[in-house]
Amino acid sequence: MTSESMVTMHIGEVAARTELSLRSLRHWEEVGLLTPSGRTEGGFRLYTEDDVEKILVIRRMKPLGFSLDEMKAVMADLAVLRSATSDSSDREAARAHLGEIHADAHERRARLARQLDMADEFISLLEGQTR
Repeated sequence: MTSESMVTMHIGEVAARTELSLRSLRHWEEVGLLTPSGRTEGGFRLYTEDDVEKILVIRRMKPLGFSLDEMKAVMADLAVLRSATSDSSDREAARAHLGEIHADAHERRARLARQLDMADEFISLLEGQTR
């Protein structure tokens, strides 16, 4: 680990940096999606830069409607690929699953783009009626 990844932050700083609520971060820990790297003697959560990067991955998945279980699976696959001790069959399985998730994410994004287009059309319609 680099000295930068060893620097720790409290939950409030992480929430501000990631634009997430304290409640979301605590919930993700409760459901096993994210585990802070440590705790203070008083029990306060401590996060590293690596933790923040994981949080940002999760935050990016949320608008696409991935379930908690799907997010857990992605995070597990990413951990396998980042680990120097993962064997080749585990790495290949993780890559295959992430490939499926990649295709699914593209489809979900396309649906969101269509919804956004419809919202823009509605806003334009309203603008035309209110002038």
